Amino acid sequence: MLERIITQPDPYEPYLLSQGIRFGNLLFISGQAGAGDDGRIVDGGFIAQGEQAFANLQRALEAGGSSLRDVIKVTIFVTDMGHFQDVVALRRQFFSAPYPADTIAEIKALYDPRAMIEIEAIAAVRQQGGGDAR
Repeated sequence: MLERIITQPDPYEPYLLSQGIRFGNLLFISGQAGAGDDGRIVDGGFIAQGEQAFANLQRALEAGGSSLRDVIKVTIFVTDMGHFQDVVALRRQFFSAPYPADTIAEIKALYDPRAMIEIEAIAAVRQQGGGDAR
């Protein structure tokens, strides 16, 4: 059974997207950008956006019964690969060994012209709870 993961606020609802989907003991989290609760990209540059994106990722993971330490695979999209070392620093700040499998890709643009980073993840679910069954 697929279970929809919802956080509050849910900035994905107007776009017919789910924050995440849990299937069995796996959790698939949609891309999380550096947007605050108001849906606007945070000020402060790449690191500030990255920290917010990781905070959003953590919130979605927890809503699905998982956590940052349970991330198996992460994909990080950046609009400028010149921030590669910043991504490594963010990974060091938010993940610990064993580090998740990772893909980092430079893309032309994200959904908001101000967005510089977006993170999606696949994680293990170790606890039940959260979500909204569908």
